[in-house]
Amino acid sequence: MRLIKYGHACLRVEADDRVLVIDPGTFSAAEALDGVDEVLVTHEHPDHLDVTRLVAASRRNSAFRVYLPPTAIESTPELGGAAVAVEPGRRFTAAGFSVDVVGGTHAEIYEGLPGCANVGFIVDGTVYHPGDSLFVPPSPVETLLVPAAAPWLKLAEALDFVRAVRPKRAFPIHDATLNELGQEYFDGWLESKGGTEYARIPDGKSVTIR
Repeated sequence: MRLIKYGHACLRVEADDRVLVIDPGTFSAAEALDGVDEVLVTHEHPDHLDVTRLVAASRRNSAFRVYLPPTAIESTPELGGAAVAVEPGRRFTAAGFSVDVVGGTHAEIYEGLPGCANVGFIVDGTVYHPGDSLFVPPSPVETLLVPAAAPWLKLAEALDFVRAVRPKRAFPIHDATLNELGQEYFDGWLESKGGTEYARIPDGKSVTIR
């Protein structure tokens, strides 16, 4: 399995001839969607959900599907029949990958805000993308995509999240607002205190796991 990072929270998962993209938002590179039929979206915020690009992709390809929470569908009627509602507890198949839906709520920023739905996706039982949350899944995962920078996040919480999930390895996501120094700072703490194998996937680059 190959993971390719396309900026911020966007990951492309490839295995053999299967291709699946998670959270292609407005901070992500457009080529993430090249040749893709199915997409997972954790929640409705633009940095995870680029409506314009997804609508364009659905118009080019009648088989194109986007799996996302029901409330996110309500806020993006432009997706029409391409949108498929998913909720925590559901298991389905997308692009030949098994997908488990976990979590349910976006992490709080302040005074209950933003208060929107957020689901996490576990792909093939091994790769966990939590979106904008720190939900610890009930079953072990080998690969954790850990948020690195957000209004709702501090470093100690990211470290606690990694330690609680206890993956075999972790890669940072949600880091578009970090400059090079900020990335180095975050990476140093995760390497020394995360308790797991940790590495950064540079934007546009890939890693092979399993």
